Amino acid sequence: MQRHMCKGKIHRATVTQAELDYVGSITIDSLLMKEANILPYEIVQITSLRNATRWKTYALPAPEGSGKICLNGPPAHLFQPGDIVIILSMGMYTEEEASQLIPRVVFVDSENRITRIEEHHLITNGENAT
Repeated sequence: MQRHMCKGKIHRATVTQAELDYVGSITIDSLLMKEANILPYEIVQITSLRNATRWKTYALPAPEGSGKICLNGPPAHLFQPGDIVIILSMGMYTEEEASQLIPRVVFVDSENRITRIEEHHLITNGENAT
């Protein structure tokens, strides 16, 4: 069996740009991508805290330290600068792979600078995740 798991998350990022006249994607500060385990062209899910919109697209790196979070193409109609979003990186894992997975949550401030990173171990044998 395969399980669809969250492997990384950028929590409460602020959208800095929305560019309608672009072929699509989300451009993300490359440091945030690295810390959340997101590769260029990997599919990610973006959820708006303003209106609960969910969008899936591929990630492109912005310069490291830029703080850039830009929705490109059609999602520019749904996400606007200043919106707070959650960006999820997901993958399909076998039972064995899932048991070794350590998802990372990257917390950022209002300028998309990392404030802390948490690693969450899976719940095993009735114990709580950490």
